[in-house]
Amino acid sequence: MIYLLIYGLLIFGMAFHLIGVLALHRFFDPYTRLHGSTLCTTFGSIAIVLSIVIYSIAISKIQIGLHAIVALIFLMITNAVASHAIARASYKAGIKPEKLVVNALKR
Repeated sequence: MIYLLIYGLLIFGMAFHLIGVLALHRFFDPYTRLHGSTLCTTFGSIAIVLSIVIYSIAISKIQIGLHAIVALIFLMITNAVASHAIARASYKAGIKPEKLVVNALKR
């Protein structure tokens, strides 16, 4: 029964990663591409790491789960920082968002 939960979380995580890939292909400017891919890969990674933690508890190897949690924390931090840096660099390079309502960086 526990393996069904693990497989379900793995499928859920892979589905979110697939949606992130489709976001890179489908969206029209770098800002929406960043938003879609970063959000989906973060949620997909959370689900996959949760399945790793559950599996490590099931086989009594807690150290594997702890390593996966530490890797997830670093991934979440670097994902957000890197997407912010890419968005800011593309704005400074002259790529403006198409449907911008409020421009806080112009000030």
